[in-house]
Amino acid sequence: MRIEDKVALVTGAGGSGTGRAIARRLAHGGAAVVVSDVEEEGGAATVRDIESGGGRAAFVRADVTSEPDIEEMVAFAVRTFGGLDILVNNAGGTPRPHFPDAPVEHWSRTLDLSLRGPMLAIHYALPAMRERGGGAIVNISSVAGLGYAPHSSPEYSAGKAGLARLTATLAPLGERDNVRVNCVVPNWIGTEEVLAEIAVMSPEERAEVPEELTAPEEIAELVVRLVEDESLAGRVFVWWTGEPPEPMPVVARPGN
Repeated sequence: MRIEDKVALVTGAGGSGTGRAIARRLAHGGAAVVVSDVEEEGGAATVRDIESGGGRAAFVRADVTSEPDIEEMVAFAVRTFGGLDILVNNAGGTPRPHFPDAPVEHWSRTLDLSLRGPMLAIHYALPAMRERGGGAIVNISSVAGLGYAPHSSPEYSAGKAGLARLTATLAPLGERDNVRVNCVVPNWIGTEEVLAEIAVMSPEERAEVPEELTAPEEIAELVVRLVEDESLAGRVFVWWTGEPPEPMPVVARPGN
């Protein structure tokens, strides 16, 4: 799929990290970009950034833990730019405290943000994409969802694991609706938030952090690759810091 003249929607694009880098890269490729976030100031800053480079963008305030908000952000894309071709489920986060010590409503929101929100976004995006003859969806997961090791935020890990598995199960949409769903599973990304987190770590914790972090722009380039490459559907790309992305092969057969 050529990005030029397509309409893209990126959730969590109002911060200074990965979402903004993805939105900027899609706009640079010629897409009209809907910037979705709960932070209005950050969302407006992303739009200004894109427009200053000659791109097209519009902001919609949407909380992806809210079904009405998700439905409206998709409708906003259609109203504003005439349709929807690309969806990037990037919004995420895991504020303390964590499961099982956090209140149910607190850890449930993180689980919704990581998994239910992207599922709802896909649900509402599909009809709009079908009207345009197809589309591409990229989910942003995390290595926190891989393997069997303990993690400080079980709700975040479970949600991100579910998001990667969801992606693989949706591979048949490529043939059924001409909508390709893929997933990026990054490790440490050098966003302002992550750098601030590293700064307050103990020496023991910091020793576990790689010397080089992945730049948000690197993730943005992979997202563009997955949108453009029509041979990929249902793939989960694991990106370990300092290494090229490693795709998990998917065999889309009933019963797998």
